[in-house]
Amino acid sequence: MDTLVFLGTGDAMGVPRVYCSCETCMEARSSGDNARLRSSVLIDNGSDFWVIDCGPDWRRQMELQGRRSMHRLLVTHPHFDHIGGLPEWADSCRWMGYRGELYAPAEVIPVIQRQYPWLGGQIDMIPCDDGLELDGWQIRTWRVNHGKNGYSYAYRLEKDGYTWVYCPDSISLGPEETKHMHGADLLVLGTSFYYESAELSTRSVYDMTEAAELLDIVQPVRAVYTHMSHDVDMRKDYILPGNVTLAVTGLKLQLGHGEG
Repeated sequence: MDTLVFLGTGDAMGVPRVYCSCETCMEARSSGDNARLRSSVLIDNGSDFWVIDCGPDWRRQMELQGRRSMHRLLVTHPHFDHIGGLPEWADSCRWMGYRGELYAPAEVIPVIQRQYPWLGGQIDMIPCDDGLELDGWQIRTWRVNHGKNGYSYAYRLEKDGYTWVYCPDSISLGPEETKHMHGADLLVLGTSFYYESAELSTRSVYDMTEAAELLDIVQPVRAVYTHMSHDVDMRKDYILPGNVTLAVTGLKLQLGHGEG
């Protein structure tokens, strides 16, 4: 049975934010319960692994997991907090003597190439709009609304009767965008705030109050919230649906029935 490992659970700025002295950021600098690297997950089959998203904390995340090489990557969208580690990954591929495999929707790849035009020397970039298979996981992807930040992509992954969805950056999803989320065993969803008061047109990711409404619609067996800003303090007792867990760095979940 494969294992899902949360390498990072933070929003684009991470926690603590360099400029901030709020209670959450100050705690993150001390005991560290709120310390969050940029959002990314690792899927481990026991003998090999692959990763979703490669932000600027990638090197530290690999070190924390004791990983010395990474061959395969899935990308949700080309924002810095999800691709900022690509140059370091490419450089490690060069030193290790192999070509990395990067899978992303076709329209994402040219954006990455414009940002880092030298990556093609070490990494193959492979469109996955028509789906793909990694370690027995049948994977489909579709575009989701990312609010003022444009768009992102979500992934639905199925293997041996178990289904999970990864959607770290989205907001105000309509029926067409949520149809592949219904009935999943696990939904990993980005929720940057518990409640965000800013006007909707200025926002880009669900808050937890809105996420609860989404869960009522798509009915996952279990949900894990990630992509959390310094607004979220792990020491607080938030009102959340009973099937929701807030992710922390290093959280491991078994991707299969009977364990979790």
